Amino acid sequence: MTSAAKPSVRPRRPEFSSGPCAKRPGWSLANLEKAVLGRSHRSKPGKARIKEVIDRSRELLGIPADYRVGVVPASDTGAVEMAMWSLLGARGVDVLAWESFGKAWVTDVQKQLKLEDARALTADYGALPDLSQVDFARDIVFPWNGTTSGVRVPDGDWIPDDRAGLTICDATSAVFAMEMPWPKLDVATWSWQKVMGGEAAHGMLVLSPRAVERLESHTPPWPLPKIFRMAKGGKLDAAIFEGSTINTPSLLCVEDALDALGWMESIGGREAVRERAEGNLAAVAEWVARTDWVDFLAREPAQRSCTSICLQVVDPWFTGLDADAQARAAKKLAALLEDEGVAYDVGAYRDAPPGLRIWGGATVERADVEALLPWLDWAFAEIRQG
Repeated sequence: MTSAAKPSVRPRRPEFSSGPCAKRPGWSLANLEKAVLGRSHRSKPGKARIKEVIDRSRELLGIPADYRVGVVPASDTGAVEMAMWSLLGARGVDVLAWESFGKAWVTDVQKQLKLEDARALTADYGALPDLSQVDFARDIVFPWNGTTSGVRVPDGDWIPDDRAGLTICDATSAVFAMEMPWPKLDVATWSWQKVMGGEAAHGMLVLSPRAVERLESHTPPWPLPKIFRMAKGGKLDAAIFEGSTINTPSLLCVEDALDALGWMESIGGREAVRERAEGNLAAVAEWVARTDWVDFLAREPAQRSCTSICLQVVDPWFTGLDADAQARAAKKLAALLEDEGVAYDVGAYRDAPPGLRIWGGATVERADVEALLPWLDWAFAEIRQG
């Protein structure tokens, strides 16, 4: 591979991190001037802003009216663990894992909750587990999109409507970018830091009526920390889903979330933001198709994420290196892009195969993705030549 000329066009915004993700186009601190600061989150205006996040999220995402939506502590991780600690144990459970975060939920179920009747259905990076092996008489825990592998479930057709168990879906890098079939999901979680481009530390939790029924009929045998408790006296604590959060949220972050939701509404709602994310994936796919040194980590086109776009180096020079040398070369590639100021935080996740991970969520402009791609060719040629 010969040295490539350094591109002359740079991405206008080089933020391609997979979380926290790029702010929405046109974002400014001035957009947060309406934040309710110096007031209690339980004050009338503070609570109203939290409730507005809940209501606008429901409307934008098309969440059914009988589903509960709430803001909870500790980002998406807190929301997933809140659901597992509160709802699991009534049935056996299948946990699907094909990347690092799914594996974390396996650890929670098997080693922390110590559920005896628990199965882990796993796959290597780049593939999905065999979804036909899922037993829907059991509870199911799964990520919709594998943020660290770039592999997503293609749809919800594999989930039956007449399931007996609950489906608990970590949807943090999928919501607002992929179609969520809400009747198939009993629990869904996400955080503002992903497709919304908001700030971290706050989670969103959605419960179906079936999940609420489980919460009110099942008492877990393990102690529940205060921040996980969604029931009082055997009944759902409905106030959590009306803006009375369990712990103190940042009302500055709440205002930032409202700004992101307002932007999404202004460009056409959920269809528009999904189209933006899919357009970013399409731009990368067109480049990969004509580029011989790189390929998607996800093997099946229908399973390729439009948010966490994970790439592997397939050039014989790279694949001929030992594992440590591959890791060093991949880090050098990402560092060179950062040094040039054209792409920040695009190295593969630390547990994933060496390569690149480019965020393609809706706050990223397709023009910036297209401007980045020639820089990837240039940077690889540079490290290839040493």
